Amino acid sequence: MLRRTLLATAVAAPFALPAAPVLAQEGPFPNRPLRILLAFAPGGGTDLIARTLANAMGPILGQTVVVENRPGGGGNIATEAAAGARPDGYTMLMGNHGPMSVNVSLFRNMRVDPERALEPIGLVADAPLIVVVGPKSRARNLRELLDEIRAGRGDVTYGSASNGSASHLAAALMLQMAGLEAEHVPFRGAGPALTDVVAGHLHFMITTLPSVVGLIQGGQVRPLAVTGDARMTLFPDIPTVAETIPDYKATAWYGILVPRGTPEPIRARLFSAMREALSNPEVIRRLRDEGAEPSTLDGESFARLIRWERERWARVVREARITVD
Repeated sequence: MLRRTLLATAVAAPFALPAAPVLAQEGPFPNRPLRILLAFAPGGGTDLIARTLANAMGPILGQTVVVENRPGGGGNIATEAAAGARPDGYTMLMGNHGPMSVNVSLFRNMRVDPERALEPIGLVADAPLIVVVGPKSRARNLRELLDEIRAGRGDVTYGSASNGSASHLAAALMLQMAGLEAEHVPFRGAGPALTDVVAGHLHFMITTLPSVVGLIQGGQVRPLAVTGDARMTLFPDIPTVAETIPDYKATAWYGILVPRGTPEPIRARLFSAMREALSNPEVIRRLRDEGAEPSTLDGESFARLIRWERERWARVVREARITVD
């Protein structure tokens, strides 16, 4: 009887013990390098923002934070990689408005729904775009540009970095809210599009600050308005689009997300490190040099922003009949 009891206990014991959580197995978090996946190639504005954040978070966490570039697929490749990673906090995604909120309306067969597969940690920064014109347009302010578009009766052209890009969507939203139409000319990147604006082939473009700041300072394009809800620190004299078209806002935002299922204590640790990094004066300066304003939104507020952006860009995409190649 005693022997049978001991044997039963020995057989049952392995199944009676609960599996140790990842946190307990690996010790205090973090105890090895972390990585931030990025949907863009090295060298761009988003890459600089991600590396600035990573370099600041590393000393706070006591571990190296590496930026890993995964460009392609409109940002979907990096999103899929992050969603498929182990939910232990060591893999983060620098998500922006395109892959997180717009792509669900542009791509018919997305393999991963970011809202279901990822959990937001917090918003890193919000970056307004700038409306600029070249010699093709005589407009000196946004109202004059809108009048020019109205008089052109659909004959006015504008460029963008690509179909469905932030520059395209921002312009489409502005035209919709103003009740106007213009011809969209997509390019492969902001640089080639701006070249045609400077050359006088296009009337206007809405683009990011890093792509156009040199042209503004050189007098090759005229800045008319910024697309955020407040004037930019670097260009306080440039009005917002909302000062002419009430309630208009279109920005490029960047935030940190992790695979769904990441334990709450780990998410809280990452958010705390992110907030501390974003309070660093040097980090603030570098972000503002890129036209981005540091944010304080936590994961819950960031999730609401993603949902709101998802709904409104779906309407813009539908009404403008925007498709991707």
